[in-house]
Amino acid sequence: MDQRNILETIKMLEDEHLDIRTVTMGISLLDCIDSDSKRACDKIYEKMMRETEGFLDATARMERLYGVPIINNRISVTPIALIAAASELNDYTPYAQVLDRVAHEVGVDFIGGFSALVQKGMGPGDEKLIRSIPHALSVTDYVCSSVNVATTKAGLNLDAIALLGRTIRELAEATKDQDSIGCAKFVAFANAVEDNPFMAGAFHGISEADTCINVGVSGPGVVKVALEKQKGAPIDVVYETIKKTAFKITRMGELIGREVAKDLGKTFGIMDLSLAPTPAIGDSVARILEEIGIETVGGHGTTAALALLNDAVKKGGLMASSSVGGLSGAFIPVSEDEGMIKAAASGHLTFDKLEAMTCVCSVGLDMIAIPGDTPAETIAAIIADEAAIGVINQKTTAVRVVPVIGKSVGDRAEFGGLLGYAPIMDIGSTSAKDFIHRGGHIPAPVHSFKN
Repeated sequence: MDQRNILETIKMLEDEHLDIRTVTMGISLLDCIDSDSKRACDKIYEKMMRETEGFLDATARMERLYGVPIINNRISVTPIALIAAASELNDYTPYAQVLDRVAHEVGVDFIGGFSALVQKGMGPGDEKLIRSIPHALSVTDYVCSSVNVATTKAGLNLDAIALLGRTIRELAEATKDQDSIGCAKFVAFANAVEDNPFMAGAFHGISEADTCINVGVSGPGVVKVALEKQKGAPIDVVYETIKKTAFKITRMGELIGREVAKDLGKTFGIMDLSLAPTPAIGDSVARILEEIGIETVGGHGTTAALALLNDAVKKGGLMASSSVGGLSGAFIPVSEDEGMIKAAASGHLTFDKLEAMTCVCSVGLDMIAIPGDTPAETIAAIIADEAAIGVINQKTTAVRVVPVIGKSVGDRAEFGGLLGYAPIMDIGSTSAKDFIHRGGHIPAPVHSFKN
């Protein structure tokens, strides 16, 4: 690396919010399965404490050695529905509580994996886990949860989606004293990936190594600053600029990830370059889209600009690393992005436009505050719509909406920290009750015979 590149990297770190957003240790709990739930939780505690020994010390050393901020340290585990299904319990909250205890004692910021995979059907353990989510997430601090309800290969599980609509409402009620923040720790997926290091949807897939280190890097501010130097340039120059910037960020992230894994004697998993914004000024995906040429995010051209951004980030990352995985692309969470918050509050960014944008972003409808009186069937229909987009387009999509109990359109929800704040968005008033109550399973789409 020459002097110019070194100075450029230092500027990215000091002035443009470049950071390692998360170092996530994935841990398999398959060897902790036990028909005695107490014994299973004891095994989980002992294994996780053993595997995470020295974890935070290692990331702190790398932070000091390379001068790169590491914002969060996190853990992901095998979907708990697979572990708890062997037990006699009807409420899986004790499993969430042991994860929470580990997170607290180790000192990590979040722990993901209170999860189930039900795209084709729900087993008794899957259904028990989903019904446990409101209680489990309302009595724990660090635990995050996800449920995969659809895949391109299996289709959509409408029964599970209907149950999630009711579950999200119960979770919102259980945490209504904090603007229903429990819903910010839950996400419904289509085509979920097994190596995602970001929350709330991280879990450790069954095909992963026993333990591994996955890294999530972010830097919307770096991309925006790079584009500021290309005002008026043709769109292909914009594309190349994003791609080259993504290349540099990915190289830096992979270096840190491999060093942490080596230090701990663990397998290095994947490097996820995702432009994950924060509420801080200068760290916004919306502002990148505006730098490309959209007057205000949400206006015409927004979806095309986002598609360009998402694709260029993926290609830049793939050029830089053979271990690219996770979600890799551009996130569009409303409450976590200063530019999205302002556009939503001013009415330029609508719920329907956000849904259109999810066709080309790397995740989906994310951190959107909706009226607290939204019916469970409407929430389920939102999940079904988003899952259909993912299934047909063979991509990951997700829904993380927060029905803020006691608040309506025009009010504001406060979540704090990286979760930020958000205006309550108008989602319309039409009913999807009859559709959702049909239940059953929507078949997988045809994979040929397309036109």
